[in-house]
Amino acid sequence: MTHDAPSHDEEKPQAKKASGLQPSLKGRALRLLSLREHSRQELERKLKRFEETPGELAQALDFLEAKDFINAQRVVESVVNSRSRKLGASRVRQELQAKGLPVEAIAQAVQDMRSTELERAREVWRKKFGEPPVDPAARAKQVRFLVSRGFAPEVVRKVVAGAEDF
Repeated sequence: MTHDAPSHDEEKPQAKKASGLQPSLKGRALRLLSLREHSRQELERKLKRFEETPGELAQALDFLEAKDFINAQRVVESVVNSRSRKLGASRVRQELQAKGLPVEAIAQAVQDMRSTELERAREVWRKKFGEPPVDPAARAKQVRFLVSRGFAPEVVRKVVAGAEDF
């Protein structure tokens, strides 16, 4: 039996070759920004390998920043909203710093998070453990867990100590 028409699998690579157009740096940046907020530093890191001429990436990012597609405050708010339910202020601060965000914005976000740290730590502890530690080993495990999530040591002590009142 002869097959004159190309199969569906054979058509896809040809279609890609035929177009031959690569997305511009702005297009790539917009695609990334459509998925989630990115800081300028994150976009630079992700798009650097696609830059063909020096300064092209900086120019594209300047344009996007001028049009408010790149906004550091929105990135801070996005990270805080998505991560604060499970993580403490110090761990969220590390994530914000890794994104290359302004120090003032990070400091303000961390200060705001500190006011709810105890309640958030209690909720994380309740979901994970739900009952007081039965021995020193269990207590140490609960403490390590909360500290690894970035909760302040004094908050962790209160949560684990208050677990006996649970």
